[in-house]
Amino acid sequence: MNTITALAAAYRAKTTTPTAEIERVFTTIRAKDASIHAFLETYETEAIALAALATARYAAGEADLPPLLGVPVAVKNNILVAGKKATAASKILENYVAAYDATIITRLKEAGAIIIGATNMDEFAMGGSTENSAFGMTRNPHDESRVPGGSSGGSAAAVAMGAVPVALGTDTGGSIRQPASYCGLVGLKPTYGAVSRYGLIAMGSSLDQAGPLTNNVADAALIHSIIAGPDKMDATTLPADAYGVVPVKTTYRFGVPRTFLQDGIDADVLATFEAHLAELKAAGHEVVDIDLPLFEQGLAAYYIVMPAEVSSNTARYDGIRYGLSVGGKNLLEVYEQTRGAGFGAEVKRRILLGTYVLSSGYYDAYYGKAEAVREAMREELRTNFATVDIILTPTAPTPAFTIGEQENPLSMYRQDIFTVPVNLTGVPALSFGMGTVERDGKALPVGVQYIAPHGGEARLFDIGVRVYDANLVQ
Repeated sequence: MNTITALAAAYRAKTTTPTAEIERVFTTIRAKDASIHAFLETYETEAIALAALATARYAAGEADLPPLLGVPVAVKNNILVAGKKATAASKILENYVAAYDATIITRLKEAGAIIIGATNMDEFAMGGSTENSAFGMTRNPHDESRVPGGSSGGSAAAVAMGAVPVALGTDTGGSIRQPASYCGLVGLKPTYGAVSRYGLIAMGSSLDQAGPLTNNVADAALIHSIIAGPDKMDATTLPADAYGVVPVKTTYRFGVPRTFLQDGIDADVLATFEAHLAELKAAGHEVVDIDLPLFEQGLAAYYIVMPAEVSSNTARYDGIRYGLSVGGKNLLEVYEQTRGAGFGAEVKRRILLGTYVLSSGYYDAYYGKAEAVREAMREELRTNFATVDIILTPTAPTPAFTIGEQENPLSMYRQDIFTVPVNLTGVPALSFGMGTVERDGKALPVGVQYIAPHGGEARLFDIGVRVYDANLVQ
């Protein structure tokens, strides 16, 4: 019962109960999480109490039950859950307790979900491996010598190790999709503005979106339908029809940016991708080559835009208003001591870079040009989506790498080469498994990324269910 559909069916058939399922969840966590470290905190007492209420509702035979009643959900620790610690895996927020629920948490609770704990992550979502957590790294359940990806690596590991059928992550440059690829899961990055960011600890405000990590596409579609929609607390949210209807089709025309795939991708990952394309053709779809020359510049633009927004968003952590505070002789020293002790190396690196590109004399040369490239990338996408329905790339250029392997930050950033253009342009993308490659005698999952026009989530879900879910072993 590793999907929401199967679990809900079992509840209704009374072959199991929410109480039994929640007990199983925490048994699994106790058995596996000491080595994997997917969770920073669990909410066992509250979860068991909510499970008892849900069990009673199923036993009473209620006809109109909420769609997630009794379903356990794990939540990345940069998403606020009222009364629980929201650390963003940083020492500077180590003891910060959320005063309210994020909008997406409110919507999940209203749908009957049981929040069972907070998952580990790269500090302030800055990283691609979950090695940058202030509270210890997370390991990949497929091979514990390897990373689960990041920054939503804890959420991915929680699903991959079988604790929960769904976990929430956030995606600023691939932080849902890349862990989905490394852990053999489905990961959705929604259209920017489709899901409220109210109650998310911001990293890059024009880039961040929350989404699900699941075992199949149907579950991702269900979770998205619950958490998406306008929110009066977030002015960046959009109505569902903001971009018009993006229709589903019987067959699709897929575009593949061939030149984009020629640099830095593992040969066996590329071969697996080519096999996936062959399967699409055999199913009656059309696959054509397209050109996305600006997408190839996306990584450079992203690592200007994102650090600039990081620099702005982390300025609030000053040791005065909330979070860690380290004393000093004067106000400047309090700032210096607090931020020096509270932030990890990757966060400091991005703050410094962001402050530099926003500084006088460099703003136009760097940030202004990156924003111009960003708009040109959107136009490039519009042009290509006039001739193709979906754009395909591998999700990541390699399978999960070993812990400590990517010591050079630039090498780590290269892992995001296929995912960051999606966040820069605001379009939706879905990652799911396209096969495995062998490393050190183990079969490691690798993912394929489907990119749709703005507002095209329904198209992604349609093809994903047909291509991926239909082939899952039930």
